[in-house]
Amino acid sequence: MKSVFASALLSACLWVSVSASAAPWPHWRGPNFDGSTSETGLPEKFSRTNGVHWVATLPGPSAATPVVWGERVFVSSIDTQTRTLRAMCLDARTGRELWNHEIAPGFQRDERNSPASPSPVTDGRRVWFYYGTGDLAAFDVNGKKLWARNIQKDHGPFAFLWTYAASPTLHDGRLYIQVLQRDVPVQGRGRTDGPNESYLLALDPQTGKDLWRHVRPSDAVAESREAYSTPIPCQHEGRAQLLITGGDCITSHDPKDGTELWRWGTWNPTRITHWRLVPSPVAGGGVALACGPKGSPVYAVKLNSRGTLDDSALAWVSREREISSDVCTPLFYRGRFFILNGDRKTIARLDPATGKPDWIGELGTRDKIEASPVGADGKIYFQDFRGRVFVIGAGEEFKILHVAEMGEPGDDLIRSSIAVANGRLFIRTASKLWCIGS
Repeated sequence: MKSVFASALLSACLWVSVSASAAPWPHWRGPNFDGSTSETGLPEKFSRTNGVHWVATLPGPSAATPVVWGERVFVSSIDTQTRTLRAMCLDARTGRELWNHEIAPGFQRDERNSPASPSPVTDGRRVWFYYGTGDLAAFDVNGKKLWARNIQKDHGPFAFLWTYAASPTLHDGRLYIQVLQRDVPVQGRGRTDGPNESYLLALDPQTGKDLWRHVRPSDAVAESREAYSTPIPCQHEGRAQLLITGGDCITSHDPKDGTELWRWGTWNPTRITHWRLVPSPVAGGGVALACGPKGSPVYAVKLNSRGTLDDSALAWVSREREISSDVCTPLFYRGRFFILNGDRKTIARLDPATGKPDWIGELGTRDKIEASPVGADGKIYFQDFRGRVFVIGAGEEFKILHVAEMGEPGDDLIRSSIAVANGRLFIRTASKLWCIGS
């Protein structure tokens, strides 16, 4: 371990020069809300012993992606010993724990997910942690609690079959949370004293108080009403939009008041009842992508649309079986979409204007992938269930540049996406957080 400690000390010494030109990673989909960053100088080849600046032990597994700003790394986690939900901050230079707060009791209620799956979000001065229990808490970067509340307590219990896992989004002075849920209780979860409404909620990030609540109707049935996606902001032709996928449709909303700008659906015309939705939308090249579940195509909706749309608003629909994503959110990077199909273990690079693939590459792993790809420095990074990290070239030809085994023996359900900041990769496995650099 001497080499790891030495690397941490060297990393701290070099931090000022590195961070001066570095971009933060404030949201689970990065600074641009599309999985990309302008970071350069990132490693192509690394391992558990090569390129490690530091490694920190975490109190439990989580699908949450760490967020990074300056000298702070913020991490949501469960604690398997105390069965509590934790809000944590690490020193980005050394991996040393700076603070660790208990938010609420909470543990896994299904075999795949925990209430710590939502990722935190930060603006560099404050950080907001949100959990599948509905607990929402704000801290300053030094760990002082600013406020806390519970969304279920204030707006009714969530009606989800699985563990709620949508991440919050901070944009233009508002904190957004979406709850796309069933209209009736399921297995004792949900309101019995009134309607179970799906909604988009905007809060004042300074106080936690509601600014507005927009009810989002859906014609979906049963589990198909459930979504685990995250609201994604974008700008097109001078119009700000907030994109939401779930309930068999994609909608665009005015970020100021939640008014619905346009709606397209459905990828589920026969109203199949078990098509819950996981991938978040992504915008680029004048279109917004919505990934239908369970092997369905990817749909590109024109961002200049208005009102209730028919299929004429679609720029394209993917035709190849490999171009589909049941869980992974697509990446928009260097003018191209990258679609990671975690079931078929392929990744495709697409032209945003036509949806035609420049290439479709096979990854050669037997393990499923549910982490979302990130793009930086001409490379694409993501990991599979066992912590096998893939480095793919983002260029005109498919090329696997490197594969690094970062997981521990026995890891088999790693789903956190990789964060990129300060010239480093932040890779969360089941029990570790690795800081990797050139």
